[in-house]
Amino acid sequence: MTPPDFEVGAGELRLAGWKTGRGPAVLLLHGGPGLSDYMDSLVPELADGYTVARFQQRGLAPSTTAGPFDVETHMADTLAVLDGLGLHRPLIIGHSWGGHLLLHLMAAHPDRVGAALVIDPLGAIGDGGEADLSRILGERTTPKAAARSRELDDRALRGEGTDADQIEGLSLVWPGYFAHPAAAPPMPPIEISVACYAGTFESIHLHLERRTLARQLPHISIATTFLLGAESPIPPAHGLATSALIPTAEAKVVPDCGHFVWLEKPGLVRTELDKLRVRAVTGIS
Repeated sequence: MTPPDFEVGAGELRLAGWKTGRGPAVLLLHGGPGLSDYMDSLVPELADGYTVARFQQRGLAPSTTAGPFDVETHMADTLAVLDGLGLHRPLIIGHSWGGHLLLHLMAAHPDRVGAALVIDPLGAIGDGGEADLSRILGERTTPKAAARSRELDDRALRGEGTDADQIEGLSLVWPGYFAHPAAAPPMPPIEISVACYAGTFESIHLHLERRTLARQLPHISIATTFLLGAESPIPPAHGLATSALIPTAEAKVVPDCGHFVWLEKPGLVRTELDKLRVRAVTGIS
């Protein structure tokens, strides 16, 4: 991991990140929760035309490793990064859990999001697609590997597993995130905080039970685009149902594509971000 370009926070809070490029600001929110930032692979697609900032979410160094680990704290951290970088209403891209976090930010702090590009998120209705994700990843690997991965994931959700266990579990199902598992790229070096993973998912489940997003999203007017992989292990039906809650949202289901849209369809995220920026600037939804 390259040394961070910036650090925000005070006291025990430290949020470290990276910034590059020139042009309108865009903030990236990585998935997980509890994963090390992996969105450096998207930066080259965006940096020629945008100032791209990303940060390591709490749970792992070089950011604060301690909790609390819940949706509210992750939102507060994101706002601290925006404030620290002097960004009032930037474009924000969220992937997977980062997309779900972005939805919460839009609902709770709509004045801080200029436009939102939500890439293959955990949805806002029912379980958001979590059960389908587990089932489909299991179907895309061997029964032995699927059983081992489920065992390790269940242990992590109870807060009982080790970080190494969770990395092992992710590596077993990694190819299943792609439309063509046999041709999946190698899993990048990733670190995992089981404490962050378990605590944040407990908070996510609580909000889904309370229908927090389902109640709040229909009231926002932020230019929003959903990019959903047609072959993602989170079936696009979940993203489409979530996008339908937002009056100003558009949704695009990407054929022959899984969870990591920019790896399987290079250039598409940039194309959709450019379109989204025009919508945000002109007010055309």
